[in-house]
Amino acid sequence: MATHVKAVAHRGSRSPLVIDISRLGRRPGSMITVQETVPSPARMGLELIAVPEGAPLHLDLVLQSVSEGVLVTGTVVAPTSGECARCLTPVTGEVEIELTELYAYPDSTTEETTEADEIPRVGRDRGTETIDLEQPITDAVGLALPFSPVCTPDCQGLCLECGVRLADAEPGHHHEQIDPRWAKLAQLREQDAEPGGQSVDLREQGAGDDS
Repeated sequence: MATHVKAVAHRGSRSPLVIDISRLGRRPGSMITVQETVPSPARMGLELIAVPEGAPLHLDLVLQSVSEGVLVTGTVVAPTSGECARCLTPVTGEVEIELTELYAYPDSTTEETTEADEIPRVGRDRGTETIDLEQPITDAVGLALPFSPVCTPDCQGLCLECGVRLADAEPGHHHEQIDPRWAKLAQLREQDAEPGGQSVDLREQGAGDDS
């Protein structure tokens, strides 16, 4: 008969995501619920957006003993911060992930037939059995976050000429573009218009360029 222990699992390490499972036992079907908020031990996410180090991770998990190890299921919710990929404006939000992870017991068939980077292991800390949730949560957060976050779906980004955020610029913001082929002509006209400037015959100038 399955045993369901409604209690918060104790930590067996300084890391907030290492959970002491000694009260769970190894009888298949026994369970422990983990419902608490802990600080993120490190930045989790992508280059432009992530869960900051120290941000609150809201854990709502069930740890269940099975024949080969400990099955962890549930959700993790955390705040995110970063910058818009288009205009670089700071963006904040929230990420919620679904977690399903098996931790293999030492000397189990699963441990013998898989690598640790495939199936994490039940470990030991200070003489008690533990599981470390950090890597599975980090991986799940990275998959859940957008690669190119935006402040708004219709963000116009930055002006390519001056770098101003187009959402903050005046209506019709633009810059005069001079065709490079006419840039020299415009320069010659400016020189000719200056007081005491030397008049230039553009036909002669053009002929000189061809020589």
